[in-house]
Amino acid sequence: MLVTWKYRQRDTFVQRLDPRARLLFLACVILAITIPQMWDIRLLLPLFLLVLTYYALARIEWRDVRRAWIFILLFVTFIIGLNALISGRGGPLEVLQEQSAVILQLPTIRLPFTQWSFTPQITIAKAWFAVTQMVRVLTMATPAIMIPYTIDPSLYGVIFRRMRLPDKAAYSIDLAFRFVPTFGRDFMTTLDAQRARGYEVDKLRGGLFERIRRLAPLVVPVTMLGIVSGEDVVDAMDLRAFGTHPRTWINWDTLRFELRDYLFMGLGLAILVLFIWLGSQGIGVFWIPPWFEALAG
Repeated sequence: MLVTWKYRQRDTFVQRLDPRARLLFLACVILAITIPQMWDIRLLLPLFLLVLTYYALARIEWRDVRRAWIFILLFVTFIIGLNALISGRGGPLEVLQEQSAVILQLPTIRLPFTQWSFTPQITIAKAWFAVTQMVRVLTMATPAIMIPYTIDPSLYGVIFRRMRLPDKAAYSIDLAFRFVPTFGRDFMTTLDAQRARGYEVDKLRGGLFERIRRLAPLVVPVTMLGIVSGEDVVDAMDLRAFGTHPRTWINWDTLRFELRDYLFMGLGLAILVLFIWLGSQGIGVFWIPPWFEALAG
């Protein structure tokens, strides 16, 4: 049986919007953020504040999204932030070419059995690039994390079918949205079954790595359960002759664009057009504020 994220019906401005309008707005924000020339935090911060306001209007309870936000913040901090701080790659060339002062000199890293060595230097340019990169990623992640918690799961397939995608593509996206929570449910079911048999996971010496090692025996049953569940879905779709002819959708007429939806999509399109125009004019290149240079110095 497939499960979904913790969706709750709320009488909010966000949930009164058509889901298609929200997905198109998200696409416009992501495209605007990922324009290669757009690295000026003075342009990124207003957009970040806009999506934060949009997120606040959804009124999502913290207990529902706590784990998702912890994962995103850890990912942004330790992977994107550290990569930007140490290497400075993945962004504009000005970060590597900038002759800014060195804030911190890290010890030399040597690769065993080779002559290769690397001495990381955290410069002012790399430090500000890390801040800019984190703002960019959080600007994209904030409206995206709202999708599974504020859109009725029964509308996933209908939404993408109404966006002119084929039936197979729309239903595949529907299943993809349900994969992670279903996999999580199966994992917790298997873990509880092992605990009932005396397999101890929580109260262990050795810390995090010991817990990860003890979770290894759960990989096989969880994987097999995922494969069997997938086969059940495939068999159910084959019995209903899915894909042999166009199908109907039970909630087809529940989605209708209203004035607020057109205005919301217009806002997203205006942001995208503005950022494209600014990039074509050479506005938005990487910028370091003077106060940060003085503070770092």
